[in-house]
Amino acid sequence: MAKDLMRYDLMAQEALRGVVRQALLRAAMPQGLPGPHHFYITFRTRAPGVDIDPSLLDKYPDEMTIVLEHQFWDLEVTETGFEVTLKFGGVPKYIKMPYSAVSRFHDPSVGFHLQFDQALTGDDPAADHGPGSKPSARGAPAEGEAGQVVSLDSFRKK
Repeated sequence: MAKDLMRYDLMAQEALRGVVRQALLRAAMPQGLPGPHHFYITFRTRAPGVDIDPSLLDKYPDEMTIVLEHQFWDLEVTETGFEVTLKFGGVPKYIKMPYSAVSRFHDPSVGFHLQFDQALTGDDPAADHGPGSKPSARGAPAEGEAGQVVSLDSFRKK
């Protein structure tokens, strides 16, 4: 099999981050989240571009999950990320993150789940994605390995 010089793995990750953006845009509308929809968003707290309160960073030094359901304020969605205010222990805290920091997105009301590969985000300095580098185990298959196509239908509740 030929080497993937197009980096379809990166393109797919970026397209799926667009799904997260579209969901957040709907949540940011004046009527808020429709019906029972709510989001669990897990992100890497030390990823480039993340801005969180130092007390949250101390408590969650690597990764944390936020919930957007009933009580969230000032949700602003941009092309590159989003910002929101949530309460932690009754105290409002501002959070800002680029989509590249998101590692998981889950809407349990409909069983929708996305998981992103950190090594494919392009912001991991230890990852070498240049020509001749070997993709991560969850990225494109190494030369001579067969790829696997996964349908989103396999993640939906039946």
